[in-house]
Amino acid sequence: MEVTLHNRSTEISLVHQALDAFASQHSLSVPRLNKLHLAIEEHLTNIIAYAYDPGQAGTIRVRFALAAPALSVEIEDDGHPYNPMEAPEVDTSLPLDKKPLGGLGVHLIRKNADELSYARREGRNILTLMSRVTPVGLTK
Repeated sequence: MEVTLHNRSTEISLVHQALDAFASQHSLSVPRLNKLHLAIEEHLTNIIAYAYDPGQAGTIRVRFALAAPALSVEIEDDGHPYNPMEAPEVDTSLPLDKKPLGGLGVHLIRKNADELSYARREGRNILTLMSRVTPVGLTK
């Protein structure tokens, strides 16, 4: 399944709806999906906020695929090159008032996906999130 959106925050909900529909179609468990929703939300928000110059139109494609036991979510954008895998780890032990600005979105993406990979191909950023999922009838 693929969803195409413009770089507008109002369109992020289309991706969440598509993920829910895909999960329902494949009878996937909800607890893992909630974490994946958060990771997707953070990445899409970062793309829309930082990948494009002000006023620049952009296209974001999100693809869902099931390769048991994992759900793959590929998020592709035509914004400025950015590899979130290279972002430094956030020191979560620091008090809130001592934390530097930024980086928490990438931290949440890392914590809520089981695997991440990044590629830059043909002028597009491609982040792939993998999440181990279980069909509802097989949950323990």
